[in-house]
Amino acid sequence: MTEMTDDLGEEDGGGFDADDWGRLKPFIGAVATLDDVQARRAIFALGDTDDPRPIAMDLPQPVIWWDDDGEQAAVAVQAESHLGSDGEEMEILGLVLPDGEGAVALLEDVDLVDDSDPTWRDLVTRAIDPSAADD
Repeated sequence: MTEMTDDLGEEDGGGFDADDWGRLKPFIGAVATLDDVQARRAIFALGDTDDPRPIAMDLPQPVIWWDDDGEQAAVAVQAESHLGSDGEEMEILGLVLPDGEGAVALLEDVDLVDDSDPTWRDLVTRAIDPSAADD
C-alpha cells in the first residue's frame, strides 16, 4: 500500500530548526506525480525518465547539501531513482531547506548526517539567523 502524506508542513511556513525537523512529513512508498507536487505532498516529479521507483531510506533525513554556493543544511523528505535517456541511474532527493523552500539534489551531492552533527546544526542556525556567529 502506498503511504501518502497530507502536506509538507506548509501551515507553519514549512521551515524547520535543528530541533524540530523530525515533524517534516516525507513522501514515501510511491513515485511522485505532478499532482503530488501541486498538492505540496512532494518536492518534485520527473516525467521523461525510465524505471522510476522510490528509494528505500529512512525519511525525513538531515543532510548537508553541497551546491554551487557551498554547503547548506537541509532535510530530505523524498527519494527516487530514475534512469535517464542515456540509461544512467539518477538517485534524486527532494529537500526542505530551513526557510521552508524546496530543492532537488542528487544523492551524490549530499552527506547524510545525524541531527547532532555540529556542522549541520550550525548551518541550520545560520540559515535561520544569518547574523548568528559560530560559537
